Amino acid sequence: MVKNPKKVIKPSIIMEQNKQNFTKSEHKIYNYIISNTDKIIYDSLTEISEGCKVAEATVLRFFRKLGFKGFQDFKFLFAQEVPAAADADHEATYIEKIKNSMVRAVEDSYDIIDVEALDSVIGAIESSEDVVIFGVGSSGIAGQDMQNRLMRIGKNVSIVTDPHNQVMRASSMNEHTVVIAISLTGSTKDIIDSVKIAKDNAATVIVLTNYVKSPLTQFADQVLLSSSKESPLNSGSLVAKITQLFLIDLICTGLTLRNFEEAEKMKMKIAENTASKLY
Repeated sequence: MVKNPKKVIKPSIIMEQNKQNFTKSEHKIYNYIISNTDKIIYDSLTEISEGCKVAEATVLRFFRKLGFKGFQDFKFLFAQEVPAAADADHEATYIEKIKNSMVRAVEDSYDIIDVEALDSVIGAIESSEDVVIFGVGSSGIAGQDMQNRLMRIGKNVSIVTDPHNQVMRASSMNEHTVVIAISLTGSTKDIIDSVKIAKDNAATVIVLTNYVKSPLTQFADQVLLSSSKESPLNSGSLVAKITQLFLIDLICTGLTLRNFEEAEKMKMKIAENTASKLY
């Protein structure tokens, strides 16, 4: 006989069943979630903490007390329970929807670009001979594109996507190293652990993320923001990656303009040396 799969109880029901045992701080978290069901799955841990006016550790304990592994586990299950918001483009084809989402994400990212921060980021990368990119999963793919772009203009740069190798690489960094940490949520534990080690070794940390307030940005010297918050059910979406590539393009183009002649020479040299790879 085939056994029925274990039924997953909805997070809202779990909270309702346990709310009589909540502390004062836990009631604040509960009320915040119930009042913001349409946006809670897009919030970072830090944003919820500030919205509830309680410590991040208290928020984490709240979710673990209810039986979740942590905040991300709660968000994943809650996203399955909360109905999707009404789509303004409900009559559009999926082709139009994807196009509209990409255009909107780039426009929103453009609106929040901090030009001074961008110039500082470009200056830090320009002056460093040891540039290392950290990214995991989908963000690692964006990081590989960034490495390719920087190499084409003559920058000595490496990317590390394996968490264990990130820890080892971070351990050998110093004040001459620039780390570019790419994380859409700013909450990826592997990236945070490695960046903390890099920061302890006096490396300069640049963060590309969607969340100005996140565990990762606490270690950042400079933060560049994009705008395309993901649902846990849509992690690694192309729309989100487009916003990361938009920031990368700004950085690489800025570096090219600052060193135009050298960049053009390097592009020509690379083109000549790779010409034999084509039929």
